Amino acid sequence: MEGSTMTATLTALLCLWLCRGPWDQVQAEVVPKPSIWAEPGPMVTTGSLVTIWCQASLQATAYSLNKERGSEPWDMNTPQNFSNRTGFLIESSSSQHKGPYECAYYTTEHKLSERSDPLLLVVTGVDRAPSLSAQPSPVVASGGSVSLVCSSQDTSGTFHLLKEGGADPPRHMESQSRSSAGRTYAQATFPVGPVNTSHGGTYRCYGSLRSYPNRWSHPSDPLRLQVTEVVPKPSIWAEPGPLVTTGSPVTLWCQGSLQAAAYGLYKDNGSALWDIKHPQNSSKKMSFPFQSMSSHHAGIYKCAYYTTENRWTEKSDPLLLMVTGMYRKPSLSILPGPSVPWGAKVTLQCGSETWFDTFHLHREGSLDPPQHLPVQNMTAAFQANFTISPVTSAHRGTYRCFGSHSASPYLLSHPSDSLELLVSDYTVENLIRMGVAGLVLVVLGVLLFQARNSPGRIHDAAMT
Repeated sequence: MEGSTMTATLTALLCLWLCRGPWDQVQAEVVPKPSIWAEPGPMVTTGSLVTIWCQASLQATAYSLNKERGSEPWDMNTPQNFSNRTGFLIESSSSQHKGPYECAYYTTEHKLSERSDPLLLVVTGVDRAPSLSAQPSPVVASGGSVSLVCSSQDTSGTFHLLKEGGADPPRHMESQSRSSAGRTYAQATFPVGPVNTSHGGTYRCYGSLRSYPNRWSHPSDPLRLQVTEVVPKPSIWAEPGPLVTTGSPVTLWCQGSLQAAAYGLYKDNGSALWDIKHPQNSSKKMSFPFQSMSSHHAGIYKCAYYTTENRWTEKSDPLLLMVTGMYRKPSLSILPGPSVPWGAKVTLQCGSETWFDTFHLHREGSLDPPQHLPVQNMTAAFQANFTISPVTSAHRGTYRCFGSHSASPYLLSHPSDSLELLVSDYTVENLIRMGVAGLVLVVLGVLLFQARNSPGRIHDAAMT
């Protein structure tokens, strides 16, 4: 009997703890506001039909439509066939129908909901159309900029720029007074850019008077903005990597994103082609192999390709190709040690007994060029300290360092002996420990529960 009372008490306490949140939420719940929208859209040509829809998330007995934030409903509707929405039809729109609308609804418990977000209904076709032009041109290269200029004989008000079929709302700009040939007119300039293909399309502009901001003019004639693609520059890389042992083979690759008639390779920022090749079988990349790496091949490379439109593209980003094995190897050490916790500070120290004025640190498997540091104190030992702080799991790996002379920056020594940097993620380890501890507590709780109930089960068995 004592065990049953304890179980019931624990169950009640657990229910109070778990159910408190949902119960408090029900107590504090308010009638949710409805949603409002217009069909075919919030921009309506004068004289045309439009329907304003109001939709509730609960069963409603009536809907009210309010205009211009008025306290009294502008119209009332009762839903049909137990629908959770109703429509307010405007058969022939005019300037009196412009303005923001809000709606609300009454629930079956006779509660009035919060008002919806405002719907701005704009009536167009009231005044004469402005003109729209593109400066300097309606044809613009991707990444460039263009200005869309809206002009009107009206001397005050606001201009509105709209892209047909676009998801973005119209842009608005106050007009500025301009004069030309003794005549005054209103104008607004809408900057667009840097452009991409999504900016292409058909644009129109409208005008409105300051006193009637939701009554717009007829639309301007359509202006089509055309965005042309810029021929992208190619990419360049080395296989097996940018650090090549002297005498070993290496291949430079150049890849374009369009069909190319030829690929050109440039060396050491030269303007003249160092090598040129023509692709076969419509390939979008070209290889430039070196059978035996030497000091002659070390340097900075870029590539470009000749398009079918008979022009060379922009050159690729630079590739730094270095030859190793030219001098005696330096030494590498990790301070305070090769195993460090996540977020700590570690120093990789590269040094040599022979003279180097620059040291390079490279992580195996990385396609990036090595980090390099000049020797800070030429009178002391020849060494450089590469500091990493804070250390993350991305810094794990095997490191080597090289030495070089500034007079020949692309000729590196033999690599140092490799050292592996280990980074311990204590946060993950602590989470695992906490999870295991929690699991142990659950198991102990189950065993305790079974121990408390086992005398009762033995007594019941004996009675049977």
